[in-house]
Amino acid sequence: MSHHQEEDKSYDSYFYIIGLLAGLFVGAIVNQGFVWIPVGAVLGLLTAVLFIKLAVRGRGQSEA
Repeated sequence: MSHHQEEDKSYDSYFYIIGLLAGLFVGAIVNQGFVWIPVGAVLGLLTAVLFIKLAVRGRGQSEA
């Protein structure tokens, strides 16, 4: 038995923040009006959700 306890930290919020900021940035770069900024934010959040569901969740199972 090991005395070292691993903390089960969740980094999901970091992925959501990065996705949101990247989406806002891309929406602002599109330069078609202010409507695209929130659209970019939503698409960035959806991308973060897909990334977490497909890439990040499977990684912890393979390390066991």
